[in-house]
Amino acid sequence: MQVLASLLCGLVFGAGLLISGMTQPAKVLGFLDVLGRWDPTLAFVMAGALAVSAAGFALARRRGAPLFAAQYLWPTRTDIDRPLVVGSLLFGVGWGLAGLCPGPALENLASLSPRVVGFVLAMIAGMVAEAWWRSRAPSAAANEDAAVAGSDG
Repeated sequence: MQVLASLLCGLVFGAGLLISGMTQPAKVLGFLDVLGRWDPTLAFVMAGALAVSAAGFALARRRGAPLFAAQYLWPTRTDIDRPLVVGSLLFGVGWGLAGLCPGPALENLASLSPRVVGFVLAMIAGMVAEAWWRSRAPSAAANEDAAVAGSDG
């Protein structure tokens, strides 16, 4: 049932991207062009998404348990660390250069546009490189656990 709920949510998200025009890189680039012909459409899409998700989270928090899972998996981290900042900057630069982010890129993949295919391949390469990097580098969580264990004794 959880897979079906995920599929339904993905379809609703994709339909929202299509209806709002956010699958068109020109719309996104128009929003980022604040000194030129600025297109505020993306701001309205984001405001609508925030309103709907805020209401959804408020309703979910009132429930005792989720509908399709054993427990809620709310985020617990609130710190802003270097990987978060660097990743956000890289995401923003990529979004600004291409006018695409992962959701619209996957949706546009059906067009078989060489630009979109190149973007998705680069995105996959980045994901593989990140996974490889994490597998080779010591885990930050393991280092934190070791530091906490060392300070307890």
